[in-house]
Order: sequence, then C-alpha cells, then structure tokens
Amino acid sequence: MPYVASYLLAALGGNTSPSAKDIKKILDSMGIEVEDDWLNKVTSELNGKNIEDVITQGIGKLASVPAGGAVAMSAAPDSAAPAAGSAPGAAEEKMRRRRSLKSQTTTWDLAYLIKLPLLCK
Repeated sequence: MPYVASYLLAALGGNTSPSAKDIKKILDSMGIEVEDDWLNKVTSELNGKNIEDVITQGIGKLASVPAGGAVAMSAAPDSAAPAAGSAPGAAEEKMRRRRSLKSQTTTWDLAYLIKLPLLCK
C-alpha cells in the first residue's frame, strides 16, 4: 500500500510518470524500508498509464464488491447463546480497534501530505 500511495503522491505533485527512484525518495523520507520487488511491481504496472483512468477503473471494480456490515450467523443447535453482557463488550472492542486503525491510517496519510511539498522542491 505505501508504494501505491507514494506513486499517487508523486503524480499529485505533478510528476506524470514517477520512477522507482521518485517513489523510493518519498518512502525513504518517511523511514519506510523499501523492498525492490514491490517497488518494481508498482512502477511496472502503472508505468505509462493515466492515473485518473486507473482510479476510475478501480472504482468500477470496487462497485461489485459487497460492503455489507452485518453477516447473518446461525448458532449450531448444540451451542448455547452467548451471555447478554459479552456481545456489547466485543462490539465495543471491535469499534475501538477500527477507530485506532483509522486514526493510524489518517496520521500516516497526513504525514505524507505534509512532507510531499518538501519532496517536490
């Protein structure tokens, strides 16, 4: 994911065809260790393509992915129902983890956006 994000940030900065060197510079500035296999994969897949077209195609593909939040679960006949107090605790813990992950992702994204103008000079 950071390889694609770095590619997009370089493109957002005005570089229409970011090279592996450009992406590596962005990742290094954030202290992310670069794996050449992944770096080469991203650059080879996106090389020469219009980023807006790639994003549009990706959005079209994501439209077919189910995004429902609730999944129907049936208890086995032998199993007992969970205690009434355990379900809210589990749901709260899951929500807390989601918020934490969202916060980490947002922080990471903001760090890139703050450093991007500095890298484009």
